[in-house]
Amino acid sequence: MNIKKVGLTALAASLVATSAYAGELSLSGGAKLSYTTNGGNQATANVSSNFAMDQEITATGSAELDNGFTVSIAHALATGGSSSDSSTLTLNMGDLGTLTYDDTDGHGGLAGLENKMPTAYAVADDGLDTTAIPVVMAKMASGQGFGYSTSVAGASVSIGWSDGLGAITNRTDGNQDTTVASTNSSSSIAVSYDLPDIGLLVFGGVGSEGQADGKELDHSTMGAVYALGPVKIGYQVNDEDDTDSTSTTTDLETEIYSIAFMVNDNLSISYGEHNSDEAGSTVDQEIESIQASYSMGGMTLNIKDSEVTGLSNVANQTHNTTEILLTFAF
Repeated sequence: MNIKKVGLTALAASLVATSAYAGELSLSGGAKLSYTTNGGNQATANVSSNFAMDQEITATGSAELDNGFTVSIAHALATGGSSSDSSTLTLNMGDLGTLTYDDTDGHGGLAGLENKMPTAYAVADDGLDTTAIPVVMAKMASGQGFGYSTSVAGASVSIGWSDGLGAITNRTDGNQDTTVASTNSSSSIAVSYDLPDIGLLVFGGVGSEGQADGKELDHSTMGAVYALGPVKIGYQVNDEDDTDSTSTTTDLETEIYSIAFMVNDNLSISYGEHNSDEAGSTVDQEIESIQASYSMGGMTLNIKDSEVTGLSNVANQTHNTTEILLTFAF
């Protein structure tokens, strides 16, 4: 009888110990249906249909370690479900902060301050890229790498580091990326300070982005968002400077500002501008966007009308887009 009791006690202890490592894996996702029209001399011609659909499924899981830390993973499934769009592994260390590795598009450090302006739907330059000519913007590039975030004296601090921001494939399966040549490493730090009593958020940061030519791009960002009742107003400036002294076309300054108004709990509207000045060019890239968003339960209707002139700081290059997007969450 005593032997049985010892065995049962040991088994119970084993089960308890095992449960400490047990985690959960869940699926979440959504569906999108959009109608988009494009104009301007850089618009894609002869599209077969203005309608499009997208579906997103993300698997997430977490488990608690013996020391109280939590490990979690988020795995975005690509079309067909056999591979991933991106994966993120996160170690939450409580008061010690959070450490993250993203295999594709991490936004640690300064990359997280790319555009902090208030909007009803999306950033002003969204959807204005074309196949031939991209939208230019001074910003710290995002990509594979590590991120660390913590809180210091009421400020939110984020640090990002990558040994190769251009590397975006293969690693999901545990392989090294051999599709992109190595570059200098990239690092940055961003600080945000929220003053809710007066409705003010201020932020800024600096970073260095490695390039294939052995040189670096130096980045800096500073800005603020002010909230007054249902209205939010934001302004920020991003700078990008090439350390290659012979370069005359890769120094950029991007100025972004917007105003957003929450009409009620379901409806919000916004207007924003996004302008980039490139060294060596007399043409500024100028973007403006009007947006609205209406939510009803798990359904959201987004509308935007955006236009760019001087696309990629090239004279007489224009593109405009109007999008109606219906999103369902499940």
